[in-house]
Amino acid sequence: MAAKFMQLVLTPAVLAAQERYFGKHQTAPHAPERDPFTADEAAFIAARDSFYIATTSSDGWPYIQHRGGPAGFLKVLAPTLLGFADLKGNRQLLTTGNLDGNDRAALFLMDYPNRERLKILGHARVLDAREHPDLATQLSPAPELREKIERLLLIEIVGFDWNCPQYITPRYTAEEWEAR
Repeated sequence: MAAKFMQLVLTPAVLAAQERYFGKHQTAPHAPERDPFTADEAAFIAARDSFYIATTSSDGWPYIQHRGGPAGFLKVLAPTLLGFADLKGNRQLLTTGNLDGNDRAALFLMDYPNRERLKILGHARVLDAREHPDLATQLSPAPELREKIERLLLIEIVGFDWNCPQYITPRYTAEEWEAR
């Protein structure tokens, strides 16, 4: 387990809830400034064809958005840096607007067939793809999608945690089912 994630999420209110319901609470171990990805996290991320990203509006409302693309469209650029291309979509820009006021983001990555999930906390920033053409090309999920890239999202990782498989219902894409 990466220690920084637990240090961040075990707030006084969470510890009080644990104490109330379980008669004890967890402790957050000493943690580094950031939890860097290992080869295991990098491989897991590279295999994903979707993830969920959560941000918070300026009014304090949480917002969760699904992102999908070819496997590997979310890229590990460094041990504490993720990036992906934001393609032309429904034009709401909710995640983009939320990040303008509060750069904190949470990502939730699922591998349903193997019943694994990875939770990631970080600080995200949005870049205009027109101002960063080389990075847009690097983050393009496929050459034929390069012209549809409008923004780039970079997420500086602070912490991550693997969840237990309990209660994850196995689900399969058509391709995964055929490969079984």
